[in-house]
Amino acid sequence: MLSLPYLLSDSARLLRRAFDARVRELGMTSPQARLLLILHVTEGENQGYYAERLEVEPISLTRMIDRMEDAGLIERRRDPADRRAWRLFLTQRSHQVIDQVRACLAGLEEEMLAGLSAAQRDALGTMLETIRVNFSSSRPVAETVHG
Repeated sequence: MLSLPYLLSDSARLLRRAFDARVRELGMTSPQARLLLILHVTEGENQGYYAERLEVEPISLTRMIDRMEDAGLIERRRDPADRRAWRLFLTQRSHQVIDQVRACLAGLEEEMLAGLSAAQRDALGTMLETIRVNFSSSRPVAETVHG
């Protein structure tokens, strides 16, 4: 059998590819969809927080936010503690788009977990959360961001 780190990494690669294909059908890029899903859980953080979560350079995130703000999906608000910083918030329109993203991804989760019982799915979720926490340098997320 292949090593667990390899299996997990390769599974993540295949899942990312399937995720990308599905959100492209909605006219979005993977980072845009991921940002909306993250904002839905942790709205109101500064742009640096989201750049770290998405593993993108801050300048790349700024350009993406510019496009998403122009499309009416994200709103920037000044950070009251730091006048140079911006905090990100969802708009009314973005909630509809998030619903579309979640609906699009619902089948992906079912495809990924096909053949696993409910108990196995629960156990897998618990194990993956433990692995995530073991490697995480950021604070825990209140809810799973998956779709």
